[in-house]
Amino acid sequence: MIDPEKRKAIYLLHEEGVGVRKISQQLKVGRNAVRRIINQKGVMPLLTRKDKKEVDSELLRRLYIECNGWMQRVHEKLAEEGIQIGYSTLTNLARELNLGGENSQRCERVPDEPGAEMQHDTSPYTIKIGDKEVRVIGSLLYFRYCKKRYLKFYRYFNRFQMKCFFYEALTFFGYSARVCIIDNTNLARLRGTGKNAVIVPEMEVFAKQFGFKFTCHEVGHANRKAGNERSFWTVETNFFPGRRFENLEDLNKQAFDWATVRMPNRPCSKSGLIPAKAFEYEQAYLIKLPPYIPAPYLPHERGTDQYGYIAFDGNYYWVPGTKRDDVQVLQYSNSIKIYLRRELLVEYQLPADGVKNKLFQPEGMPKSKYKPHNRKKPTMEEEQKLRTSAKEIDEYLNFALKQLGLKKHNFIRELFALHQKIALPLFVETIKRAKKYRIVDIETIERMAILQMNSGYYEIPQVDIDEQFQNRESYQEGRISEGVDLSKYDKMYEDE
Repeated sequence: MIDPEKRKAIYLLHEEGVGVRKISQQLKVGRNAVRRIINQKGVMPLLTRKDKKEVDSELLRRLYIECNGWMQRVHEKLAEEGIQIGYSTLTNLARELNLGGENSQRCERVPDEPGAEMQHDTSPYTIKIGDKEVRVIGSLLYFRYCKKRYLKFYRYFNRFQMKCFFYEALTFFGYSARVCIIDNTNLARLRGTGKNAVIVPEMEVFAKQFGFKFTCHEVGHANRKAGNERSFWTVETNFFPGRRFENLEDLNKQAFDWATVRMPNRPCSKSGLIPAKAFEYEQAYLIKLPPYIPAPYLPHERGTDQYGYIAFDGNYYWVPGTKRDDVQVLQYSNSIKIYLRRELLVEYQLPADGVKNKLFQPEGMPKSKYKPHNRKKPTMEEEQKLRTSAKEIDEYLNFALKQLGLKKHNFIRELFALHQKIALPLFVETIKRAKKYRIVDIETIERMAILQMNSGYYEIPQVDIDEQFQNRESYQEGRISEGVDLSKYDKMYEDE
């Protein structure tokens, strides 16, 4: 193939009056080729490939619909009808006919302008927290011009968590950009995609408080928020390695320090830009937040039980008062507020992640002696004590708990009570017989223990008594304590 520049030179020489033979000798090109290039005026012709077999566009559309868009099956159907065509040629024809949607377009290249844009996205991770592998979702806000970030992790991420995250991040910075680029997530998008996306009215009103608008990028154009995507890569390669996390609170504390203290003061690798200094310059172009923006919350209705507690998120909170009123609970990011007829009764800080089945009362008030009506009574401690008592008991529990299903908690409590009533050797022998005969009824196990004692197969162990107990320090201290006043009982006899 002759180079386009050489073709242009041939035509220019021809325009200057140089003959075909001389042009051929000087540029080392055949005479016929020189004549052809002159006829084409030095322009590279557009070559269009023509297939030996032309496929009717209507036939191709019909087969595409019948085969649900699977081109391999369309290729087989054409072969069955005697139309031989290459698979790559078939897919090219399908793209030309726009079968299966619009062809992917190039990403829009937007210049970095101060105050113009911020980006948000989430990414799932499986990391080690304590001794367990835990799945968390990282949420990250990124200012495009100054490169500042705000990072937080959640067990789950819904629309309420999204609003809480934006509230925490933007109130921390005190400024907001005019546009926030997001993907086509259902958390903020109602319908449509890309430039045709319609934002959920609730999220649109929420964003208006901070002065920005949500904008979805086109489907498949994740590079439109490349700064955010690159930040998640930095989280994987710079934040997670070499760090240990005790719990979710510890993870978020370290993430906050990393994203708002360490990274803003570290120069970017290519440009050498320091995000903290760039943010100071960008503040003049950003939208300054108003002095007060109400924090997002979720309302819940709860009924007070006979002991004055309400249940919320697996825990129990005491409600001041003496009546069993229906109250309204407002759930915030880190706390709840309990209202009765628009009057705030009490506010509680939410417990740490994973805390369940606990009782909470206002500070400074005496603890209630009653427990909530529907409080769960776990048996983890009783089961652990039983399993560590003897190997035979651990093996029996592995067998018995598979048979019991939901009734296992009552069984463990009753079995633990029997364990406390009798000596360990007798209890172990009883459990061994129960496993041998596959017995899981607690009354039968108790009768087996009584039978063991009555039949003489078991001897009650002798109790070792320390004869020197009177010399113990605790005993000596008790000797000199004041005697018990029993005069009121003497008075009872006199009255009789």
